[in-house]
Amino acid sequence: MLSFMSNLAISLFMSAATLANPTIPKALSFDASAFVTVSNHIRVSINKTDEVPVVVMLRNADNQVIFNQNISKKETKYAVKLNVEQLADGKYELEVKSSEGSIRKQLNVSTRPTEKSNRVIAMQ
Repeated sequence: MLSFMSNLAISLFMSAATLANPTIPKALSFDASAFVTVSNHIRVSINKTDEVPVVVMLRNADNQVIFNQNISKKETKYAVKLNVEQLADGKYELEVKSSEGSIRKQLNVSTRPTEKSNRVIAMQ
């Protein structure tokens, strides 16, 4: 299997973009976090302080949406586990957004041939 013959390197870089003046960023009414598990999944968690709808999207380098989930304004907590093992090598973007602004995380998925059956995940 490809999972036993390759390493997965994922690096997440977080950048927040708001609709307000970039020199005076507006605080978002939600917080998002993401991390990679040992089973090659990305866990995304969202906590909201206000009743505002939020969208979670995963896009590839061609800006095609691979995953899209709308979170209603009534849900205050949301968590999802995304399996990235079957994704093709390349750059991806995880975005959590509302009408107030967005949080974006850049992902780089790559596989390398290896002699061992171990997988390595690196976060920066």
